[in-house]
Amino acid sequence: MPKMKIDGVEIEVPAGITVLQACELAGVEIPRFCYHERLSIAGNCRMCLVEQEKAPKPIASCAMPVMDNMVIHTNTPLVQKARKGVMEFLLINHPLDCPICDQGGECDLQDQAMGYGFDRSRYHENKRAVPDKELGPLVKTSMNRCIHCTRCIRFATEVAGVEELGATGRGESMEVTTYVEHALSTELAGNLVDLCPVGALTSKPYAFEARSWELSKTESIDVMDALGASIRIDTRGAQVMRVLPRLNEDVNEEWISDKTRHAIDGLRHQRLDRPYVRSGGKLVAATWDEAFGAIARRLKGLDGSKIAAIAGDQCDAESMVALKDLMASLGSVNIDCRQDGAKLEAAVRGGYIFNPGIRGIDSADAILLVGSNPRWESTVLNARLRKRYLAGAGAIASIGPAVDLTYPVERLGAGPTTLRDLAEGKLSFFGKLKAAKHPLIIVGMGALAREDGAAVLALARDLAVAVNAVRDDWNGFAVLHTAAARVGGLDLGLVPGAGGRDTAGILEGCSSREIELVYLLAADEIDMKRLGKAFVIYQGHHGDAGAHRADVILPGAAYTEKPGTYVNTEGRVQLGQRAGFPPGDAREDWAILRALSEQLGNALPYDTLDQVRARLVAVNRSFAALDQQAPGAWANFGKAGLVAEAPFVSPVANFYMTCPISRASKTMADCTASRAQLMAAE
Repeated sequence: MPKMKIDGVEIEVPAGITVLQACELAGVEIPRFCYHERLSIAGNCRMCLVEQEKAPKPIASCAMPVMDNMVIHTNTPLVQKARKGVMEFLLINHPLDCPICDQGGECDLQDQAMGYGFDRSRYHENKRAVPDKELGPLVKTSMNRCIHCTRCIRFATEVAGVEELGATGRGESMEVTTYVEHALSTELAGNLVDLCPVGALTSKPYAFEARSWELSKTESIDVMDALGASIRIDTRGAQVMRVLPRLNEDVNEEWISDKTRHAIDGLRHQRLDRPYVRSGGKLVAATWDEAFGAIARRLKGLDGSKIAAIAGDQCDAESMVALKDLMASLGSVNIDCRQDGAKLEAAVRGGYIFNPGIRGIDSADAILLVGSNPRWESTVLNARLRKRYLAGAGAIASIGPAVDLTYPVERLGAGPTTLRDLAEGKLSFFGKLKAAKHPLIIVGMGALAREDGAAVLALARDLAVAVNAVRDDWNGFAVLHTAAARVGGLDLGLVPGAGGRDTAGILEGCSSREIELVYLLAADEIDMKRLGKAFVIYQGHHGDAGAHRADVILPGAAYTEKPGTYVNTEGRVQLGQRAGFPPGDAREDWAILRALSEQLGNALPYDTLDQVRARLVAVNRSFAALDQQAPGAWANFGKAGLVAEAPFVSPVANFYMTCPISRASKTMADCTASRAQLMAAE
């Protein structure tokens, strides 16, 4: 390891890093605009200049690799003069927009101008003017402010995988543009705003809404997909103003999807804020006692075999364990958390989680996607797959829909027959998986949420065993979920008991009138027409499909309005925090179930959130290990049998609208329309 001196202090640093990184390790902060830890080095801004002994002039520390016996000075008069000169040049053409710029208070240029700026300008010529660009419904441009750091260009090309941003012209005539003006075709566009060190790129839906110092900040977890990205929820009063990513190297690094970031305006629309009871064919506003009374009257004398419950895709673990306990008290074993009918078993954890962990993707040297479109099903995970491809993943292949994943994929086939042939060693990619040190097999819901899903799961397991993907030091079998609640529900055993009905069986029972009462816990992704004449209780936060069909509506809380436990696709238990309170008479979901159970004469044995969480641990010990990931137990799962010829189809048809919140979002509707126009133009 090279030894060097930084400001008179000798330090030993890893070989291959840059001088800027070495200075950071030594605790010396170096100003920068173009440099970013997750992007390639550009060396554009020259703000990071430092003095190196025996060098004829200051060096750009972001682009200079460390060398043995190097001596660096970061705060000499020469360095100060150089940085002030760079700042003066950057501000020559920068407009005086700070009072009306959305980046105000969070702007790197503002911060560094305080340290290196001058109190007046020596430039008296006209400032240049650059026309704004149209980048779609999410990113607002003010290109007069652009300092040509090229972070946005490098992010779009390297991380998002859409080579749509670039620079035209040279010198003062340089402009960042899409060449042919059109909306960005990436699901990660919102991250450009976080990366921009000035106010050139800002959030269009958030424009002129609030200042950063007005907001209360709450650390929480995203539930728009099963990745469980770490997020920060910023609120003003009771209203969620924006969602930003938090750094989590194990899960989302520092990125979030556009749906996570911008679907939050859906929290303001179509909300359920009071109980309703259907009377005379119409839903009528009611009190909690009236709603509970209507449910109690309908349940009176009803056998448990005629009662069923389905948990939705964004439920927290607390509400699901309360639902399970309530159904048990009513004598019902007809319960399911798999709205889409995925053929997953709750008994074997290794058969339904992403065993290698999200970070395990970084080690994989041969990757197979089975029935999955990760670009829409888990956008940030797909960016990690692209990162692995750029780092030199040996081979990536797919069995399923032919889609652009932003990285080259060898398409082996479309359906389960191809998977069967691969498991039997008939395809050449079998040899690549077999030869890999860390093979990774990712199975999506498009392969499992079908009639032959259990047989497909068994084939995928057989393939993992055949290519030695499951060993003591590596488990490369990974299930990619689309629902934030799915792994938590399976951990809690929200599957039919002995002789019970799954989601398909519940719907069939409703049609045949063998099921007379159904409890939908925020479950909106089923065919409501198949509920027939059953009495439907809907507990949720939006007036979506379930509420339209309901006979009784119990208003619950959205994920930003309650503390909740969620388990992501890799089996990591995470805590979401309350950023605001639910509207009107709406309440936390577990509390509603607890109050209902008392009205029914069999109160659930917990009164506080801590007691509910103790119940979670009692049901499954994995809930005691917060923010930890480990492979699940490995045993036989799936069910060998015949597979259909039908190709795998991704469960996500429209990335921007997959849940009640995103379907109520105007911003997501604008994104859907923009994507449709983009596809039509192509």
